[in-house]
Amino acid sequence: MINGAFGVGKTTIANRLVNEVENSMIYDPEEIGYMLRNVIPIDMKRTETPTGDFQDLDLWKELTVDMAKKLITKYEINLIVPMTIRKIEYFHYIYNGFKNIDEQTYHFCLNASKETIYERLRLRGEEEGNWCFQQTDKCLEAFNQYDFGEYLDTERNSIDEIILEIKRKLKLL
Repeated sequence: MINGAFGVGKTTIANRLVNEVENSMIYDPEEIGYMLRNVIPIDMKRTETPTGDFQDLDLWKELTVDMAKKLITKYEINLIVPMTIRKIEYFHYIYNGFKNIDEQTYHFCLNASKETIYERLRLRGEEEGNWCFQQTDKCLEAFNQYDFGEYLDTERNSIDEIILEIKRKLKLL
């Protein structure tokens, strides 16, 4: 699991890791959220998630874990899971669900300063004030307030250094 605020470097790290970790693929739970957003009627979504965040849908958490199990079982593959998950109870549900599937589940929470995150969001073409920008403070607060496990600084460390650290933790060196 590669966690962190939007713009912190999750996709960059995940794309590099998929080339470094044998028999692996990227599994992005955001795709499940998009699917649910499209299939659940709007009045039902408003009842369960007035914020509009698909992560508040119980089905999102359940299907995220269920799909991971199906992918691992069917393809016997290692999953690299980039996701922005800041609500500690959702994190525990998914992390523990993944651990039940595979004891060798690891979680890394990437971090950087708000200024660096904003600059990266702008560089990738995000519109100032959009959803990604709106989540930055919430993510940074949550990652400081709760224990999200292994933290890796993407501001002071290069991509290569972060990949090496992850590979060390995964015992791939």
